Amino acid sequence: MSAGPPAPEGGAGVRGPGPLLLGVRHHGPGSARAVRAALEAAAPRVVLIEGPPEADALVPLAADKDMRPPVALLAHVTDEPGHSAFWPLAEFSPEWVAIQWALEHGVTARFIDLPAAHTLARGTEETDPGPGEDPGPAGDPGGAGRPDAAAVRIDPLAVLAETAGHDDPERWWEDVVEHRAGAARDPFAPFAVLEEAMGSLREAYGVGGHDRDLVREAYMRLQIRAAQREFGDDVAVVCGAWHVPALRRRATVGADRALLKGLPRAKVQLTWVPWTHRRLSRVSGYGAGVDSPGWYGHLFSAPDRPVERWMTKVARLLRDEDRGVSSAHVIEAVRLAGTLAAMRGRPLPGLGETTDAVRAVMCEGSDVPLELVHDRLVVGEVLGEVPESAPAVPLQRDLAQSQRRLRLKPEALEREIELDLRKETDAARSTLLHRLRLLGIAWGEPAASRGSTGTFRETWRLRWEPELSVRVAEAGVWGTTVLAAATAKAESDAVGAPALAEVTALAERCLLAGLPDALPVVMRVLADRAALDADVGHLAQALPALVRSLRYGDVRGTDTRALAGVAAGLAERVFVGLPPACAALDGDAAEEMRGHVDAVHGAVGLLGEATVGDAGSGGVRGRWHSVLGVLAVRDTVPGVVRGRAVRLLLDEGELAQEEAARLMGLVLSPGTEPADAAAWIEGFVGGGSGGGMLLVHDERLLALVDAWLTGVPAEAFTDVLPLLRRTFSAYETGVRRTLGELVRRGPAPRTHAEVTGSGSGMPGFAPDLDTGRADAVLPLLSLLLGLGDPAGTEDDPGGGTGAAAGTDTRNDLARVAP
Repeated sequence: MSAGPPAPEGGAGVRGPGPLLLGVRHHGPGSARAVRAALEAAAPRVVLIEGPPEADALVPLAADKDMRPPVALLAHVTDEPGHSAFWPLAEFSPEWVAIQWALEHGVTARFIDLPAAHTLARGTEETDPGPGEDPGPAGDPGGAGRPDAAAVRIDPLAVLAETAGHDDPERWWEDVVEHRAGAARDPFAPFAVLEEAMGSLREAYGVGGHDRDLVREAYMRLQIRAAQREFGDDVAVVCGAWHVPALRRRATVGADRALLKGLPRAKVQLTWVPWTHRRLSRVSGYGAGVDSPGWYGHLFSAPDRPVERWMTKVARLLRDEDRGVSSAHVIEAVRLAGTLAAMRGRPLPGLGETTDAVRAVMCEGSDVPLELVHDRLVVGEVLGEVPESAPAVPLQRDLAQSQRRLRLKPEALEREIELDLRKETDAARSTLLHRLRLLGIAWGEPAASRGSTGTFRETWRLRWEPELSVRVAEAGVWGTTVLAAATAKAESDAVGAPALAEVTALAERCLLAGLPDALPVVMRVLADRAALDADVGHLAQALPALVRSLRYGDVRGTDTRALAGVAAGLAERVFVGLPPACAALDGDAAEEMRGHVDAVHGAVGLLGEATVGDAGSGGVRGRWHSVLGVLAVRDTVPGVVRGRAVRLLLDEGELAQEEAARLMGLVLSPGTEPADAAAWIEGFVGGGSGGGMLLVHDERLLALVDAWLTGVPAEAFTDVLPLLRRTFSAYETGVRRTLGELVRRGPAPRTHAEVTGSGSGMPGFAPDLDTGRADAVLPLLSLLLGLGDPAGTEDDPGGGTGAAAGTDTRNDLARVAP
């Protein structure tokens, strides 16, 4: 028996003969404390733990000073690293406590679950461990609580809680185990009670609808027998309580071996990897289904007064976030939590009571700061650490060395860093992050920079997730260092890229990642693909990334001369092929072509700055302006493309406003189909191009649009309305309001200067300064700049008045203005 009758008063507890079976709830702090107490009392010669036996050689690493949970055992197929499974352990996991006790006392510790070689050979279905007993190792098809098995796979805790009259299994477990585990005089009594309960469930439900447990339990029994032959009955077994009745059941060796016969096998490798509390809290995938790992860690580590210590942590967090929380708040929150526990009939305040108390007292009833408490403390952003001596693929070691050299430590909490590529260290950090992204290791994601938008600055969001260790292992097939692996991966991706745009994007990534050896291969593939691809759309998609790459030579010191010739040739092919490609397009194709025109326009601007050379008469920009001129007036080109061509020429100063207004007037004349006119308007003022402000400041264009819109026939209005709504809904609220006011006001009265042609030529602007309106703001500006009262006072006869005073003040402002 694993637990005998209660110990005599004052005794350490007794147990019957045979192995000591300690059934636990995985990741339960109460179970962890009870396991340590039982091991101290029993003092076994060997501790057997549920887990992959291939990890036995890794057990001594748990005693290393650099090992800090949460950590996980990672097993992966040697030839297929992506085929993997995790066994996560936290400081409050009973298995981790058992390992630590064995190492502290010089006792042998072994894993006895089904080998990972069999588990991974059968497949890596992701499991969804529930709050019930024995979720099984992540990735193990034998794990509990999968969605497809939910109808037949029972949750032992839910059944026991329902039997006891509780509707919440988590709360029931806290009341009967977590809050009482340390109160038993007999350290074996909790396990005896739990074994009896699980025995009743196994009698009623068998394996709970999952036959895979039979194979695992057969292997465990064989390992327990082997340990008994070596150590006698001084054997302790730490496993999920769900398995205890099956391990207690007598079965023949032959029957157990028959269940294991013929199992597939794969060659696997195991190591320790860091884990996070956030990953422990996830129910699906590689998580463990622990809703509150931070709270559990606090309960396990707090030496006394856990509620008071917890409230102190919460208060410190809220104070750091500039919320007014005093010592009185902490005292009142502790009192309220205790009162709530008493009202609810609970032995001690649990997470529910402490949360309600924090919400009412410290958060003033608001859930917004409470979400911060839940994220930072209840779950927590804890990332474990493993020693350098842990087995790892060569690529992992090279990455760890680079991280230390660049002082770029992996962290579970997302953080944002700004890199100045003019600095050697920051440039090296950028190169490393780009190489990892090319390898599919998304440790960092580029973000929009809040400062300079130049090419010398980058912003990254960094967050290390445990599964990135798998990605590193997978990328190890490409090379033993990050540089070699990224180079080989880039060359392979270039050869296998299905589209020309992907090759140009890859060339850009090679420059960002500093891969000079891969660039020639990518450029050769790029040149071959560009020569054979006649699709203007593909060429237009490929050009922007290629041209952007030309700008990296100055900042990163990369030779981009090879790109320049390809970019110029690609641009020339786009110039020649674009007008014919824009003919006879339907609505969707025209909208897509409008995007290509925008992309090419931006690329041409960069290409001209890069001084690639002359791409024809007038240079690259001159050739492009000629192409836009053709697109703007050709009737076979869709309206959305023609409108965008006119707008781009207007923005570049290649088209006068009068000419743009004339072209708009032609398109919006009664002879043009309303749908085509609406498409032209969308191309001219839509697409987030600042067209709203253009209409605000050029009332002639607005008047043309207004007159056309009011003249659209009723039968055609419903056809053009969706297109117009899409165009104008993209404007900012203030722009839409201003346009509405201008339309409601109607055309502004024309001044004498506008009538005679002596005005500025810009609607809404007079040729000279309106001194009366300017003088109205002078008092406020004088006050702000400390120049005194510009108009003088009655007590100051020297003060100027009228126009002279305004002139003097304007002169003073001119002197102090920057």
